[in-house]
Amino acid sequence: MLPAQKLSRSRTRLRRSHHALRATNYADCPRCNSPKLPHAACDNCGYVRPGLSLKIDEKES
Repeated sequence: MLPAQKLSRSRTRLRRSHHALRATNYADCPRCNSPKLPHAACDNCGYVRPGLSLKIDEKES
């Protein structure tokens, strides 16, 4: 079926006003102060929580 009437651009854009993407929330690593995702291991130093850290291999160049 086709729409009964054409929707204007403003009505279409008003409906889509809630479709915007939100910025990713970053937290600072307490050990090295580099940005990381919350509840995730740090990419720089591997810190997760006190008493637990992951071993990260150094990239060879």
